[in-house]
Amino acid sequence: MTFRVPPGSAAWQHQTARIGFEVVFLRAARDAIYCEGCTTAVEEGEAWFVEYEIELDGKWRTRRANVRGRSRSGAERETRITTDGQGHWRIDGQAAAQLDGCLDLDLESSALTNAIPVHRLGLAIGASAEAPAAWVRATTLEVERLEQRYARIDDADGERACFDYAAPSVNFACRLVYDEFGLVIEYPGIAIRVG
Repeated sequence: MTFRVPPGSAAWQHQTARIGFEVVFLRAARDAIYCEGCTTAVEEGEAWFVEYEIELDGKWRTRRANVRGRSRSGAERETRITTDGQGHWRIDGQAAAQLDGCLDLDLESSALTNAIPVHRLGLAIGASAEAPAAWVRATTLEVERLEQRYARIDDADGERACFDYAAPSVNFACRLVYDEFGLVIEYPGIAIRVG
């Protein structure tokens, strides 16, 4: 599947799991995609925000990310993440062996990051793949390994790409619907695309 070049911006409204909003600005260059965004939310009574800058290569493989945030504790946090594109990661300059084999970055606070493996994998209808990710938690910015699986199913109304998504370690599964740019438009219980 080939998606169109991403738009200059996108926005999601959070649902059920939290109250809030995410906005991202995207820029595609010849051999890179730059994503700069922010999520603000209230979840289980705790207010937080996460700002991020993500650099991907032209095939949507993660190169680096800088993630900043603040939560109720008031302490500002920052995490710098780099990867060699071969499944080796560094967090704040330190090797992160627990992430070996992960090829994607996933921010708990972001609907955008579910576009990364979908673009990178390019799955045909009926195909599926494991896509473990370096998962950055929203309120602490701690980075964990998140096992994920994407299975491409028949498109919704012949236009929107659909995937059955599962993250067993957090007991979560849903059907994700993507637009022609490969950005999530329906993420049940998490977010809907509004811009």
